[in-house]
Amino acid sequence: MAYHALIAAATVCIAVPAFCQDANQLKLKNFRPVSIYKTAQTKIEKAKYPVIDFHSHDYAKSDAEVDEWVKTMDELNIAKTMILTYSTGARFDSLVEKYGRYKNRFALWCGFDYTGFDKPGWTERAVAELERCHKKGAIGVGELGDKGLGELYSKPTPGYGIHIDDPRMKPLLEKCAELHMPVSIHVAEDAWMYLNDDSTDDGLMNSATWKVDMTKKGILTHDQLIATLENAVKNNPKTTFIACHLANCCSDLSVLARLLDIYPNLYADIAARYAEISPIPRYTKAFMEKYAERLVYGTDMGTAKQMYKITFHILETADEHFYEHDYFSYHWPLYGLDLSDTTLKKLYSDNAKKILGN
Repeated sequence: MAYHALIAAATVCIAVPAFCQDANQLKLKNFRPVSIYKTAQTKIEKAKYPVIDFHSHDYAKSDAEVDEWVKTMDELNIAKTMILTYSTGARFDSLVEKYGRYKNRFALWCGFDYTGFDKPGWTERAVAELERCHKKGAIGVGELGDKGLGELYSKPTPGYGIHIDDPRMKPLLEKCAELHMPVSIHVAEDAWMYLNDDSTDDGLMNSATWKVDMTKKGILTHDQLIATLENAVKNNPKTTFIACHLANCCSDLSVLARLLDIYPNLYADIAARYAEISPIPRYTKAFMEKYAERLVYGTDMGTAKQMYKITFHILETADEHFYEHDYFSYHWPLYGLDLSDTTLKKLYSDNAKKILGN
């Protein structure tokens, strides 16, 4: 009997390799749980209301891919997409041409030109380039980005060592207000990316990818970067700011809530933070319902149909304990936020229209 049992076990092992996994040897990066809860799972085919995606990038590599993107937008009820280019100069001009066939479906945002920012006359030159990009069609500035070493999200020239509250930035931010160009800015990363790479970090697999190296000389901490954002928002009250990714405060939304309470010129997008906020659905829903006037929808995750549908699934349904391993590196389950129709409408497009003056 023992021999036959061994043969049977070997047969099962060959047929279903997962049965051969030794739990004591299984690596966290290979953990792919499948929920066995018999709860309702809603299939979302398109957004409940028309959407303005306030945080996307130049993902299309050809005119054909631009065409395909528009078809996806049509199918999923996405009215318009903001292309945050980071760019100035010839690169920005090329993107204006690239997306120009669909002026009603895409809007381009330029960057700041940091070329020679440490030399006399830089501010004047940068302001002139901003005005030129605006005349070419830029309706906003972004995505600016500072993970501690300065405004590095910029093409062609990164702004090493210059932060958003640097006095040299003020003329640019004031010009944005004058031109009615909102500023989209990414500061810091979420708290998991600052934790030690050990068993206590519950976001370990994703944070290992996006970890912030705090040993680098001159790098600012998370809280210091939030302070630079607050300084800029406070000192430029006529300029509209959008803090990308919920200001990277997903583990403590009270930090963002405090800023939203104080500064009426500050908004936040929810792009690429669905996996961070959906594990705590009641807390997140309460926050989003309270600050429904100040949040905008965004993706920042490509152009695939399934990607968009996942975001709608999380925002619109009350579904529980599901996984999306192809898009999120965390090992925790996700939960629907079941946002109210009023909040969805504001999040999906009403707030975007208000920011853009439409």
